[in-house]
Amino acid sequence: MAFSLSACGADDGASPIKPGTTAKEYGDAPMLEVTVDEVHSWDKSAFTQGLETADDGRLLVGTGLYGESKIYYTNLEGEKSGEQSLDKELFGEGVAIHGDTAWQLTWKEHTAIKRDARTLDEVDRADYETEGWGLCSQQDRLVMSDGSGTLTFRDPETFAKTGSVEVEGTDQLNELECTADGKVWANVWQTDTILEIAPEDGKVTHVVDTAGLFPAAQRDGADVLNGIAVVPGSSPDDRRFYLTGKLWDEMYEVRFKEPQG
Repeated sequence: MAFSLSACGADDGASPIKPGTTAKEYGDAPMLEVTVDEVHSWDKSAFTQGLETADDGRLLVGTGLYGESKIYYTNLEGEKSGEQSLDKELFGEGVAIHGDTAWQLTWKEHTAIKRDARTLDEVDRADYETEGWGLCSQQDRLVMSDGSGTLTFRDPETFAKTGSVEVEGTDQLNELECTADGKVWANVWQTDTILEIAPEDGKVTHVVDTAGLFPAAQRDGADVLNGIAVVPGSSPDDRRFYLTGKLWDEMYEVRFKEPQG
């Protein structure tokens, strides 16, 4: 099964993206088309706040809401393992795996939870000054969003801040995914937009409009797009991702590609 969102999807009847189409609000960054390869069932009760692909192909999931926040692994069949619940006064946010460590953010509590990546047992905590939204892991650092247009770089052992960059033309950067080519992909909160960002200078290098992926009219109480993770085997020439959202009952396996016209 495969279909193009731009051809089939958006509620406004949008036509396929033409080659050369750019997003003026993001410095004329080129736009990419979205093709859905597979649709997987997803836990509708999960207020998804973080999504990350582990080396063994499982997905690390962080969920939110006070008294309901969790972290766990799941597979494409929905089989969960290692589930841990957060203290009721913590609202879970983004998650990332870095080597033997998994980090989990909290929203307004200024607390990052350091975990054993294998068992998800808590091993330490670290403080930070901003809100916590999205998190992903690069080779020698973590990248964090806080609901603004800033990406903050952090030490993967201590969570200490090591730098930051402002992303052009945006705020409300939310869930993040770091890819092997050094780019950072970000959901923009309360929109259907995903940005590819060059973290060295904050330049938006590609824009993806996922309108039609999970139309609001079909959501039945579900919330916004919020979850992006690389599909194993993906590459800069074959951009494949898992996408889902808060309280969604589906996860989509998609490709982002240059418009063919």
